[in-house]
Amino acid sequence: MTRYDLPDFAPDLLAAFATRRAERVHTPVIQPADPFLDMAGEDLRRRIFLTASETGTSLCLRPEFTIPVCLRHIETATGTPKRYAYLGEVFRQRRGGAEEFYQAGIEDLGERDVASADARAIVDAMDTLRLVLPGRSLSLTLGDQAVFEAVVAALGLPAGWQKRLIHAFGDVGHLEALLDRLARPQPVTGLAPEIEALLSADRQDDLIARLERRMEETGYSTNASRSPAEIARRLTEKRALAETRLDGSALLLLREFLTLRLPLAEASAALAGFADAADLKLGPAIAAFDARLAALANAGADLSAMTYRAAFGRPLDYYTGMVFEIVASGGAEVLAGGGRFDRLMTLLGAQSHIPAVGFSLWLDRIEALREAAEGRTGEPA
Repeated sequence: MTRYDLPDFAPDLLAAFATRRAERVHTPVIQPADPFLDMAGEDLRRRIFLTASETGTSLCLRPEFTIPVCLRHIETATGTPKRYAYLGEVFRQRRGGAEEFYQAGIEDLGERDVASADARAIVDAMDTLRLVLPGRSLSLTLGDQAVFEAVVAALGLPAGWQKRLIHAFGDVGHLEALLDRLARPQPVTGLAPEIEALLSADRQDDLIARLERRMEETGYSTNASRSPAEIARRLTEKRALAETRLDGSALLLLREFLTLRLPLAEASAALAGFADAADLKLGPAIAAFDARLAALANAGADLSAMTYRAAFGRPLDYYTGMVFEIVASGGAEVLAGGGRFDRLMTLLGAQSHIPAVGFSLWLDRIEALREAAEGRTGEPA
């Protein structure tokens, strides 16, 4: 296979998707950039290839398929539940490998049985990989942002801090930096003395009036920037967040949770034990986790090849719950990855809540493993 050829196993993937009642869809290579810039996350944003139309509309080369498939579903006003399959090129800067490569996958929209849909996405991803990598041992790592959110909420942190920590989920370095700040809060600096005095005295009306006078004096237009009331609210929130200190025992609990890493079959008991020992009310999140585990078992999944990591997330901001990645055992490159993105459809313009889960396959990495296997055996993979 040359660099930009469609892999020879592509028809096998499409046939496998068809047997799973996933309708193949095509989306334009040129996409509106704003949905990706707003919702995909910093990791993807800095790797997108951007351009603009004659009218100045921000455009990009398609960096992934989930957002385009969801936009197409909304635009065509198609009912749910609906399963979509895709196979085509995506374009983004990568730390290793070509910047133009093929991906394929399935997006499962509107299935209300969340546990079954999660299990189906995982099993379909594993089975599809086994189809094109016969005999290859695979390992899956699973995380759950919903469980992490439940732990953070149970610790009683302010909403602003919960949002920060949840946004950092999956980014170990960023999350560790935030935990350090919670252990050693630092005051907000650089504020004018009179602003600091009004914040300290919680004199919101006076603070708004002072900001309004200052904006008038400097010629700031409230139409072109935040209003005095919005600025006052953000300053108050920023100061409160900067001064928040997480209790030492609570910080230890959060760090302890993030170290959990064990076989998926043992994860439910470990989470329940952690909640009991820490006296944290995680019932609904653990119940959803248990339901997914039961659905996986009912679907015949090989749980021995799956690991739960409490700190594991994927670098896309639209994920909301279960996330997973699959590698060849002993390897490091991700062959398939996916997860649940229940809020994305509404953010993209859907008129009602649409639960959603899906997965993607990296075809160039799969092809490299097939070629390596063929080189060892002298027979096609």
